[in-house]
Amino acid sequence: MLPFFIQLQDGTPVSDQILLAVRKALLTGQMKAGDSFPSVRTLSQELRISPTTAHKVVLQLKDAGWLASRPGIGMVVTMPEQPDVTERLAQITPECQALLKEAADLNLTLNQVIQHLKSLTKP
Repeated sequence: MLPFFIQLQDGTPVSDQILLAVRKALLTGQMKAGDSFPSVRTLSQELRISPTTAHKVVLQLKDAGWLASRPGIGMVVTMPEQPDVTERLAQITPECQALLKEAADLNLTLNQVIQHLKSLTKP
């Protein structure tokens, strides 16, 4: 079982979808520093993707500082101290895009949506 949730969809590269799912799991605390991370083989089998794609994802996560290789242990989570705002906003971009599309379909203005969101944050 993978330590993050993902539902692969058409239209977006699989590797990008996996990266977003892993980053979201890290930023929300679903996965923590020191946790084991699945091997390339496990990712490939569980997600039914090519080992090449799984390897690409692991390399990108390592390059970004999210994973490290530990001899005799395998890959472990090494979350950077404080992800920048761009990284955190990237996690909600798909939901924001869906919200904006739905709002446009309902003939709601951006200002109306913003006001509604503000009203939801008040106690």
